[in-house]
Amino acid sequence: MATFGIAVLAALAEIVGCFAFWAWLRLGQSPLLLVPGLMSLSAFAYLLTRIDSDVAGRAYAGYGGIYILASLLWLWMVEGQNPDRWDVVGACLCLAGALVILFGPRGL
Repeated sequence: MATFGIAVLAALAEIVGCFAFWAWLRLGQSPLLLVPGLMSLSAFAYLLTRIDSDVAGRAYAGYGGIYILASLLWLWMVEGQNPDRWDVVGACLCLAGALVILFGPRGL
């Protein structure tokens, strides 16, 4: 699976896992949500190790931009809030940076 696809799956796993904690602590939902939340966060950590990078820090940095975009999609699709223009501009800048980090030529 391509690095970008793995990062997208990792972002989804992280958001779902963190949202389980959010739902429990902020929305008063059942603490039983923590079970799938922890499973999702474990999947997130595993998926990050599958990103094609020689060093962890670069994989995490590149992933960060994709996570921001995925978070705004969650905001819109799950929470029903429209991202504003600054959300969109910021996400585009972060995604561009993530792509440079992940796919930029090394050793130049």
